[in-house]
Amino acid sequence: MAVALPMAAAAAAVVEHTFVVSQVGMTHLCQETLVTVVNGQLPGPAIEVTEGDWVAVHVINKSPYNMTIHWHGVKQRLNCWADGVPMITQCPVRPNHSFTYRFNVSRQEATLWWHAHVSCLLGCVHGAFIIRPRHGASSYPFPKPHREVPLVIGEWWQTDLGQIDKSLTNSFFGFNPSSATINGKLGDLNNCSGGLVEEGYVLEVEAGKNYLLRLINAALISEYYFKIAGHKFTVVAADANYVKPYTTDVIAIAPGETVDALLVADAAPERSNYMVALANQPSITNPPFPVTVTRGTLRYLNDGDDPAAAGDDAPPPLGPEMPGLHDMMPSFYFHGNLTSLRLAHPRGRTVPAHVDERLLVTLSMGSVCRNGGESCARGGSIDHSSVVVNGTGEQPQQLYTPLPERPPRPFNFTDRAFIPIGPTEAEAQLEPTRKATTGQRFLYGAAVEVVFQNTAVMQSDYNPMHLHGHDMFVVAQGHGDFDAARDVPARYNLVDPPVRNTVLVPSLGWAAVRFVADNPGVWYLHCHYEFHVAVGMATVFVTEDGPTVGSALPPPPADLPKCGGGHGSSLDAMENDLL
Repeated sequence: MAVALPMAAAAAAVVEHTFVVSQVGMTHLCQETLVTVVNGQLPGPAIEVTEGDWVAVHVINKSPYNMTIHWHGVKQRLNCWADGVPMITQCPVRPNHSFTYRFNVSRQEATLWWHAHVSCLLGCVHGAFIIRPRHGASSYPFPKPHREVPLVIGEWWQTDLGQIDKSLTNSFFGFNPSSATINGKLGDLNNCSGGLVEEGYVLEVEAGKNYLLRLINAALISEYYFKIAGHKFTVVAADANYVKPYTTDVIAIAPGETVDALLVADAAPERSNYMVALANQPSITNPPFPVTVTRGTLRYLNDGDDPAAAGDDAPPPLGPEMPGLHDMMPSFYFHGNLTSLRLAHPRGRTVPAHVDERLLVTLSMGSVCRNGGESCARGGSIDHSSVVVNGTGEQPQQLYTPLPERPPRPFNFTDRAFIPIGPTEAEAQLEPTRKATTGQRFLYGAAVEVVFQNTAVMQSDYNPMHLHGHDMFVVAQGHGDFDAARDVPARYNLVDPPVRNTVLVPSLGWAAVRFVADNPGVWYLHCHYEFHVAVGMATVFVTEDGPTVGSALPPPPADLPKCGGGHGSSLDAMENDLL
């Protein structure tokens, strides 16, 4: 339960939660699975705060796994120590130990989320993080909703997710969820040999009322298309940044992203309507990947009557027409149609017109071979480097190799000939990947542009790239290879680009972002496709201290978890080495 404790010297409050992380048995699809969860819930408890509040979350780890919690999208101004990245900014909370995260939430509103940041456990250890305006719902830059509804799109895995991570050392192929979920429910499209139909999520609405849907993609591996039959959405925010209202009948939401959308209950109230979340697949594989889908129901209430009163006389629910399974254009257009509300809202910021640092970063698959090439592990990479983070709990990572400004080996990045994995000459030359911990250092206040270039090397995936500690202006996206001479003047939006903490890099395409490095600390940058980051698609950005006390990173708190059993190890050395 959350307890709001007023602060004596300020109008803000301290919102306090206790998270007990443990394993429980959950039965779906006729099978009991051991699942790591918070407070026995899937999804975990929602944290609801008012802008400006302080948050204290007491994490009690009763699971068998090392644990950290990341507050996805929370800026953690001058407080990277609460960011929850194991072996980067903290040592994990070991089994049968506890730790309290303390941080402030300021100059942010709308929907974020929290999740585990160890192995694949974010797939079951996650929940909503809702930030409301300090002056109440009347200050929303859109009509005040009748009700606000968190909708967490996730996946159901019929295996312990902590065990899956151990198998990713050699390959991430062959792992697929059994179903998608909406707020933890698998829906009636799923059944098992016993004939038991899974329960679906039901959203009850009143005709004519306005609802704010707070969508979160907590899945490990897929972007989802979300639709409700007979209804349209007005998108008003993404990643806790307001956007110009955008009307659509389909929402595309990638792993790590959040979308706030208004829904008016304006369909015929005599019948229910299905809501469907379908995982899209960027390419057709042989054999094909299983289709991951779930559906729930939007049900109209009739003047407060029991919704079940209609019984068998009620017409069957209306189903939505979903985009094609392999059609990525709805996603491309959805993300491309979002623009910032910065000119109409006081929290708006100006995109940097002048850039101090530029990076072109390629995102690929590759292999790292050991024992003279006899043993090779395939994984993700940034500029042909798979990040190495010591996850054993012995010592935090302290050193890194500078990230090159441009790819060390330029080629036609999106040539489809590189996609097939096998002994083809073209792909074989590009597959080798070195193991290194890479990073990039920025002066305080530097304006940075990063172009993320997806490649076709052993994959055709999109990549949702999440930058901790910052928001990014998504100034452009495109298909094919990025060409500065062509794309910068033609495609760049420097007036009202959307502001995101997670940018979806299109399949066989690119995305350009700008941000200001004004938050001193060590910040993780990684793909939120969990299997990609688990095998190396990650790096760190380091922002140096500014010239004043208010722009310099304080030392880590004394109670930060210790590594290696706590015998004198701390993150002080890491702060000195990285900053």
